[in-house]
Amino acid sequence: MSDIDDDTGRTDAHEGAGIADEADDEAATADAGAGDDEGDGAGRPGRASRVASLVLVNTGDGKGKSSAAFGVMGRAWARGWKVGVVQFVKGGKWKVGERRLADHLGIEWHTLGDGFTWESTDLDETAAKGRHAWEVARAKLSSGDYDLLILDELTYAVSFGWVDVAEVVAGITGRASRTNVVVTGRDAAPELLDIADTATEMRKIKHAYDRGIVARKGIEY
Repeated sequence: MSDIDDDTGRTDAHEGAGIADEADDEAATADAGAGDDEGDGAGRPGRASRVASLVLVNTGDGKGKSSAAFGVMGRAWARGWKVGVVQFVKGGKWKVGERRLADHLGIEWHTLGDGFTWESTDLDETAAKGRHAWEVARAKLSSGDYDLLILDELTYAVSFGWVDVAEVVAGITGRASRTNVVVTGRDAAPELLDIADTATEMRKIKHAYDRGIVARKGIEY
């Protein structure tokens, strides 16, 4: 059984993982920074830098925004990180495979929406749940308890008008220094893209649903 460090609250196992992470980071930084300090003339920096945490935004109309985020979830767990997930739209009736994986791994997961807006019978209640989800997320962002927070479908809370984008920007930029954040959802506001360290747009080329093929367990959820 691992001992607890009274000063940090981290286990020896986590500490060991952290040392390994630092070694990996240093190796990756060395690889990325090979070359002179002024870059290679192709828009790539000559020397990479390390920061306490990153903000990632996955947006666009293509499939894979949440799937990519949950890939990061698994990677972070494997590094010994404390991970939390807050879902803003999907309700409790959604039995997604990622949730089963998170439960198996002991990852904290909050499904706080009540489904998609076009399924809602009470849009005021739907909006209230969206605002509540943000309050939960904001508290976790500032708590310092997490190495990674995945805010799944957060962009909809902004685009639907449930939460002001300035409030979201303030919550993310004012987060605890070591808390990495992944935001997913279509139509990410420009303000969210501005604060992202990495922003990726998934572009749909074709989708099975366009041919009337319903979502499949293990692929879509």
